[in-house]
Amino acid sequence: MADTRDGLKPMNLDHTRFAAFLAARLCHDIVSPAATMSLSLEMLDSPGSPEEKAHSERTLREGAQSVAATLQFLRYAFGSMGLQPGTADVHQFRKLTDDYVRFQKPSIEWDIGSTELGFGHARLIMNLVMVGLTCLVRGGVIHVRVREEGGVKNVVLTCKGDRVILKEDVARALVGDEPESGWRPENIQPLFAKMTCDGLGGTLTARATPDGVVIMATGLKPQT
Repeated sequence: MADTRDGLKPMNLDHTRFAAFLAARLCHDIVSPAATMSLSLEMLDSPGSPEEKAHSERTLREGAQSVAATLQFLRYAFGSMGLQPGTADVHQFRKLTDDYVRFQKPSIEWDIGSTELGFGHARLIMNLVMVGLTCLVRGGVIHVRVREEGGVKNVVLTCKGDRVILKEDVARALVGDEPESGWRPENIQPLFAKMTCDGLGGTLTARATPDGVVIMATGLKPQT
C-alpha cells in the first residue's frame, strides 16, 4: 500500500514537480491582469481618441488593482504568512479574500460567527474559496460557514450558480488521488488544500448536489 502520510497518494508526485506545478498555477492568476496592463500601456502610447485613452487608463487601473489584490491574497494563502502561530485577524483575511474574489465572476458571503481562527484555518478557507471558484464557471455565490463544535472547527462552502460543476480531477485531488489526466498545474491547488486540511487534522470532502456543490472541511483541530 502506498504511504499516504504527506497527503500524496499514490506516491508518484515528487516534491520538485509539486513545487513546479503549484508555482505555475499561482503565476497563472497573475498573467491575465498583467497582460491587460501591458496592453493598456501600449494603447496609451499609441495615437487614439480621448475616449480610447480614458478607457485604457481605466483598464490599466483595474489591472493594477487586480494584480495587487491577487498577490496579497496568494501571499497569505500559500506563503509564510499562513504558517504563523496564534489567532488570525478574521477581518484581514476576509478582506483579502473579498478583494481577490471581486475580480472573479462569483461573489462571496460569510457566516463565521464568533469562533476564533488560527492562521492555518484562514489559509485553508482561502484555498477552499479558490476551489469553489473553479466550480462556478459562469458566476454565482460562494457561501462560507464556520462553526466550532466539541473543540474542533468545521468549514462548509456552498457554491450555487447558473452552471455549477465539480470537475472530476478537482474532486479526486481534494482527497489526494491522482487525476486520470495526471497531476498538472490546473489540478494541483486542490491537492494543496487537502494537504493544508491534513495538517489541521481534518477531513476534506466535496460533493455535487441538486442545488450546487458543497465542500466541507470537518474536524479541524486548533493550530499548533
